[in-house]
Amino acid sequence: MNLARLLKARADAGRPVRVGLIGAGKFGSMFLSQLRTTPGLHLLGIADLSVPRARAALEATGWDAEAVAAPSFDEALRTGRTMLTDDASALIAADGLDVVVEVTGSPAAGAAHALLAIEHGRHIVMVTVEADVLVGPLLAERARKAGLVYSMAYGDQPALVCEMVDWARTCGFNVVCAGKGTKYLPSFHRSTPDTIWSLYGLTPEQAAQGGMNAQMFNSFADGTKSSIEMAAIANAAGLTAPSDGLLFPPCGVDDLATILRPREHGGLLEQSGTVETVSSLERDGRPVFRDLRWGVYVVFEADPSPRGDYARRCFKEYGVVTDASGRTTALYRPYHLIGLELGVSVASAALRGEPTGATEAFSADVVAVAKRPLKRGETLDGEGGFTVWGKLFPAATSLARGGLPIGLAHHVTLSRDIAEGEIVGWADVEVKDSPAVRLRREMERSFAGGVSAAAE
Repeated sequence: MNLARLLKARADAGRPVRVGLIGAGKFGSMFLSQLRTTPGLHLLGIADLSVPRARAALEATGWDAEAVAAPSFDEALRTGRTMLTDDASALIAADGLDVVVEVTGSPAAGAAHALLAIEHGRHIVMVTVEADVLVGPLLAERARKAGLVYSMAYGDQPALVCEMVDWARTCGFNVVCAGKGTKYLPSFHRSTPDTIWSLYGLTPEQAAQGGMNAQMFNSFADGTKSSIEMAAIANAAGLTAPSDGLLFPPCGVDDLATILRPREHGGLLEQSGTVETVSSLERDGRPVFRDLRWGVYVVFEADPSPRGDYARRCFKEYGVVTDASGRTTALYRPYHLIGLELGVSVASAALRGEPTGATEAFSADVVAVAKRPLKRGETLDGEGGFTVWGKLFPAATSLARGGLPIGLAHHVTLSRDIAEGEIVGWADVEVKDSPAVRLRREMERSFAGGVSAAAE
């Protein structure tokens, strides 16, 4: 890839890539830990609602916060130090900034920061995948028109999966399925921030020590995050979403090519070319053999015609694990290193003008579904909360059913009772006008043939 060489050249020339980090939580801290040891990157500033938290993140990741903290952005630019602020807009507007890394986890804030970055001519690495699924096609299009890069975050599963899909297609293979692993049981859909740490085998004290946010981590368990990440992959890689949500089949790495193939060939998929998340647990709670809980995968096939016999023989000759036909196989990566790998996206955007995965279409969507019986007048609390979880659908289905995007299921009040497992629709909530709502409506009009689920 030569990114390390390009970064070194920038370091040697005294022209490092200048990075602004918005959000100093767990993901942002992981990036900080490696940015410190990456020649050619300069952390111009950190914006966080809590400046003390930003300073603590620096200290926790090996920085001397007192030594590197600059009194202004101008001073940070001149001396190679870092400005800490609670004003993200000031960071985005700072002279010399090349790349904005958005890690707030808030769909509305993420979209707003991306638009401001485009206005100021900054590349964007969108870690907040919730914002990408809500309005990503629109953000990516605006960035492209401005000559800027809007990128998924390398190290997070969507970007890694998109890389694997691109690899398979570049090699001339047909992609059957792509996705990730997770720890899942059907009962997890009802998980709340009060119950989450028992699912991870942690105490609340251990979670707090690790800087883990209960609601965010609950979104990983209750199915929301998997739905969001699979939607992001589908929208970026030209894949489709299952018709009625993810199946989360128990599946180990040796069975990927057998289980994740179309039903007509003995697998579980409705069709080829889709996304799916596999579980590391059997439905009775036993661990799956050689599970892929922390990893990502792509299932691909050789040419199914007789002309593909040579490739199939090569699979066999080189010990490749395939399905019974010998034609379908899988490549997987057992781990993803999250923010520790994020520098790849920053360098790729700044030095090659290329994203590490980018939204291309609006083909998949994630809508709010009730975790329990909800009463009229209750307020929804978004991803990973106590009220709803996010379910993956084809975008056409989401729009046809008027589903409320999970990214907008924050601080909105129900206008009717909702049964457990029922989709929450736009018509079921009192949605106030906001920049995020307007962006979503514009995105639907622009990328869904003029059809909008939102009431005008």
